[in-house]
Amino acid sequence: MQALCAARGREQTDMFKDTYRHRAGIEGTHSQAVRAMGLRRSRYIGLPKTHLGHIAVAAAINLVRLTSFWRGDVPEQTRTSAFKRVMKQAA
Repeated sequence: MQALCAARGREQTDMFKDTYRHRAGIEGTHSQAVRAMGLRRSRYIGLPKTHLGHIAVAAAINLVRLTSFWRGDVPEQTRTSAFKRVMKQAA
């Protein structure tokens, strides 16, 4: 219980928030690669071909983000859970 309270206390610090902000961006990129580009499983056998596939997916993500930027699309924020939406309506 003490470790949990200490961890929750660390989450309130500015240093943790700055570190987590970077982690959230990385996780967003990884999520986009998995959901939109099918990166969860490799289509190829062998490390060189798999690495080339990862580079191709990274380039594709960059192109998608660049075209979105040119169109003026605003990046989406983190999704709100169904429970949180219900609790917001109840308040």
